[in-house]
Amino acid sequence: MAVAPNGTVYVVEQSNRVQAFDADGTFLGTWGSEGHGTGQFSLPHGVAVGPNGTVYVADTSNHRIQYFDATGTYLGQWGTEGRSAGEFSAPNGVAVASDGMVYVADLGNHRIQFFDSAGTYLGQWGTEGTSFFGGPTAVAVAPDGKTVYVTRGHEDRILVFGAAGNFPSHWGSTGSDPGQFRRPEGVAVAPDGTVYIADQGNDRIQAFCVTP
Repeated sequence: MAVAPNGTVYVVEQSNRVQAFDADGTFLGTWGSEGHGTGQFSLPHGVAVGPNGTVYVADTSNHRIQYFDATGTYLGQWGTEGRSAGEFSAPNGVAVASDGMVYVADLGNHRIQFFDSAGTYLGQWGTEGTSFFGGPTAVAVAPDGKTVYVTRGHEDRILVFGAAGNFPSHWGSTGSDPGQFRRPEGVAVAPDGTVYIADQGNDRIQAFCVTP
């Protein structure tokens, strides 16, 4: 789920569609179907909205990112299956910074890749055998654009990075106590910097106040 600057709420479903609602839950529209063509999806997992209202979808099993205008009109895509720069293996999460930079949790390649708003490759961090072993499942960017949060679902912790990929900290461990996780699969950051984690295996949302 993602919220646009104008309050529109977008929900991506693994039934291969995106639904849009206003802030009160009134249904606005839907788009997408199962397939490999433009505007179609195969088990999409992540959705994010850029500062200009562009909607980005992590089209997971098609190994690509597609993007649309606010009403679902197809605008473009990038990515194909592979391990090279700009390629993906089951991209699971997507986030957009305030400057329009797009971060992708490239689950199968154990890395975060980042792009400009039109999909031009800018860089990456993390590879198998490093801090991302097991795969990043979701990604979110703080409002100031300086901090990136990544859920590492297979090891039940949250990784914290600078926008350039430096790795200053992490938190979490396996369990059901406050501050522990079981397969965290989603992360979002509120305008005040509060970090919300979808703690899937514990059937709960946890919120954290993060000190800069």
